[in-house]
Amino acid sequence: MRVVFAGTPEFAARALRALLHAGPDHGLHVVAAYTQPDRPAGRGMKLTASAVKEVALAHHLPVLQPATLRTPEAVAELAALQPDVMVVAAYGLILPQAILDVPRLGCLNIHASLLPRWRGAAPIHRAILAGDAKTGVAIMQMEAGLDTGPVLLETFTAIGARETTGELHDRLATLGAEAIVHVLSRLSRGEELAAATQSTHGVTYANKVSPEEAQIDWSASAVEIDRKVRAFNPTPGAWTTWHGEKLKVWATGLVPVPSCLGSEPGSVTAAEGEHLLVSCGSSVLAVTEIQRAGGKRMAVGAWLRGGGHPAVGERLGN
Repeated sequence: MRVVFAGTPEFAARALRALLHAGPDHGLHVVAAYTQPDRPAGRGMKLTASAVKEVALAHHLPVLQPATLRTPEAVAELAALQPDVMVVAAYGLILPQAILDVPRLGCLNIHASLLPRWRGAAPIHRAILAGDAKTGVAIMQMEAGLDTGPVLLETFTAIGARETTGELHDRLATLGAEAIVHVLSRLSRGEELAAATQSTHGVTYANKVSPEEAQIDWSASAVEIDRKVRAFNPTPGAWTTWHGEKLKVWATGLVPVPSCLGSEPGSVTAAEGEHLLVSCGSSVLAVTEIQRAGGKRMAVGAWLRGGGHPAVGERLGN
């Protein structure tokens, strides 16, 4: 089976590695990799290859980096590869119908949610932010709609009570890699897989995450703020302010105490030991890891011992 792969970040790169490793024993031949054009990154803003491009080059795969797939030339370029199937994972470009029609078996997407919940760009962030108990990976037959196609395989997993987006991302990337190898292996043997039409009920959309959205509103409940901290770790990072300085909050914990009477949301109610206790709209949140502007991530205990930290009664977020 001739496979063309399309993806950009590490989530996709893990699937590409799995397909390349499984290929000889499962009748799979990856013939090319599509990925986003190189982007400036780092302090020097040097053009940097995507994770998928790095894997492809290491395995001597042809790499294609079109700025768009909406041209006759892009369709002809894909057709020249004679793909049986195209695997898409966090690619970042919309595939028009003319592209979807090229592979003999169509295009299969590795999506990091249990469809139809969390269609769209940021399903992992949204699942944690919403307090979902479970999530998973869906292998979906792509069509023109946004993540609306029939599902060939779903893999379920529970979301850990303290799990961050980074941690869940890594687990789902592994599950997605295993799932796509399983599906393509069966297809290469000529098996037919039943495709389940997505339900019209329970549809939600995982919009892109912005740095502005990651600002902490201390009038929210401690549970909601704790989810936000975990959902936006490692990117873009939940944040608040202190004396006009941006302060990223990387880790928090729930504590079994009620809100302090008379304390405004954002008020520091304790600053000792290994955490700051901050009053929220309901209950109190323990802040345990922070990052000051221009500094490194650090345990709050080290910050408190070093001085220059909020005192009891001071407010964060103003």
